[in-house]
Amino acid sequence: MNEVAPNTGRADDWRDRGGYFTWRPAEDVASVRIFHVEMGDPAAPVLLLVHGWPTSSVDWYAVASQLSARFRVCALDFPGYGFSDKPLGWGYSLSRDEELIEFYLAEVLRTDACVIVAHDRGDSVALLHAARCAEGRSATRLEHLVVSNGNIFLPLSNLTGAQRRVLDAQSGPQIAAVLTPSALAEGMGATTFTPPRKAGDPEVEALTATFGHNNGTRVLHETIQYLVERSRDEQTWLTALAAAPFPVTMVWGLYDTVSPPRVASYVWNEYLMLRPGASRLYFVPDANHYLQADRPDAFVQVLFHALEPGADLRPGALGPGPGAPLLVDSSRPRLSAARDLLRAQDPAL
Repeated sequence: MNEVAPNTGRADDWRDRGGYFTWRPAEDVASVRIFHVEMGDPAAPVLLLVHGWPTSSVDWYAVASQLSARFRVCALDFPGYGFSDKPLGWGYSLSRDEELIEFYLAEVLRTDACVIVAHDRGDSVALLHAARCAEGRSATRLEHLVVSNGNIFLPLSNLTGAQRRVLDAQSGPQIAAVLTPSALAEGMGATTFTPPRKAGDPEVEALTATFGHNNGTRVLHETIQYLVERSRDEQTWLTALAAAPFPVTMVWGLYDTVSPPRVASYVWNEYLMLRPGASRLYFVPDANHYLQADRPDAFVQVLFHALEPGADLRPGALGPGPGAPLLVDSSRPRLSAARDLLRAQDPAL
């Protein structure tokens, strides 16, 4: 059943802003039509927004216009998501989506440099692309990578029971066959947004419309298999990120229980805090997993602060209000131990 919500205003508006191109990966599979959106001055620096699972580029609806004041904002729907094609058995994977990102930047946008802002599953695709860029295998220079609320270190995540059942080889296809777009959207609205969203909310209705497009729920079991790739390769990706030459910013909504703040804190402490360059960690209060929808103004404020070369690097709130986003930390060289500092002052110690 190709279910479509009766009120699809936000989804329709997003689709009307975009268009399509056809892409086929290097492996021998069928070509697919890919939906994408571009906003802002075509001559401005490119900022690519990368969506997560099981949603689409419509996740960026509330922030894209604000970001387009400074950037050429670009976003696409990966195969299996949103308004792009969703063929059964196509072979959805992070590696194919990273190949698509490379093609999109080089051949569709024809840009030689970009900033990437990713969320959820999109963080994993972005980490793969970051490794390509760090190794000099990309036609496009990555100037700054921003990752937000995603399970980028699975041992510290809280995968839900529903995610585990959809992932399972036996129950996953059964659930995908009967789950309706509205049920999926309303379930997400109740658990991954703050405050919770109900049927009739613009976010929930946009999700319902994009899930229903081309029977999107039927491929959920196939698209969630990215978690297998993630678990196998995440250590390699994070190690490569620690040595990459470009700045990395982490932005996290604090109310997230699926990708909790401990994920961001661990990755920051283990891989990013002591790396060279101006990398930063931000927390956004009063925001859940979809922080770009819960606190769009705060999310944009963080991005502009992170991407401003001369911005203040001292930790603290970015504004006077109690809900202001927080710059938690900035990367730096390893600090000397207290004993070493004391010995420098008094060699006899």
